[in-house]
Amino acid sequence: MDITFIMTIFFIGFIGSFVSGMVGIGGSIIKYPMLLYIPPLFGLAAFSAHEVSGISAIQVFFATIGGVWAYRKGGYLNKTLIIYMGISILAGSFIGGYGSKLMSDGAVNVVYGILAAIAAVMMFVPKKGKDNSSPDKVTFDKWLAAVLAFIVGIGAGIVGAAGAFILVPIMLVVLKIPTRMTIASSLAITFISSIGSTVGKITTGQIEYFPAAIMIVASLLASPLGAKAGQKINTKILQWILAGLILASAIKIWVEFLGR
Repeated sequence: MDITFIMTIFFIGFIGSFVSGMVGIGGSIIKYPMLLYIPPLFGLAAFSAHEVSGISAIQVFFATIGGVWAYRKGGYLNKTLIIYMGISILAGSFIGGYGSKLMSDGAVNVVYGILAAIAAVMMFVPKKGKDNSSPDKVTFDKWLAAVLAFIVGIGAGIVGAAGAFILVPIMLVVLKIPTRMTIASSLAITFISSIGSTVGKITTGQIEYFPAAIMIVASLLASPLGAKAGQKINTKILQWILAGLILASAIKIWVEFLGR
């Protein structure tokens, strides 16, 4: 592995995590097209869709650990919500992560394209729910939560994402979970999701460990910096630009797939 490869992968991980930290959207949805298209621009071998999803899966696993640890004592982790959605998303993400081995690169890319389009829209869904309920009095439809988490898990498992960009709006808008509880509990649920997708990818040999390690280091450095920067500047313009780029990536992938 030469220095150009290391620097390129580190750059992708750092920029992707910094931007995702600023605007509050899952890093995988940004880094997936970067890993797919940027290395060839520097004369490096292109990753396959399976390799990209595998790298994303293990990177998300490590990235979510810190978030869960930070919220462990805040009193906003809803254990019932985490159990119902966590078990369901674990099953779905394992099925998606393991089953993706049977899919072509084009099919994996199309799943990303669908999730990316959803993510671009979800970036503008109001992130504020009801906050006047005490944590012990929050109620929700448990089986609806489980079914939705399972569906999200399958798609997220295929592309190596955690699915937070879809889970958060679902928890706020559909399940009516208070905002702070949503943020804390979604981190725990997406961590569980990342376990399923990572195990699925590892058992089917879809992970390139060296670039994944570089991405993990870059993400751990960049995510906190992005989060701090996001608190100091107006990120609305950046959201529009990022949504446009994500949507453009999705369209490019669909065009390539349909043009075959």
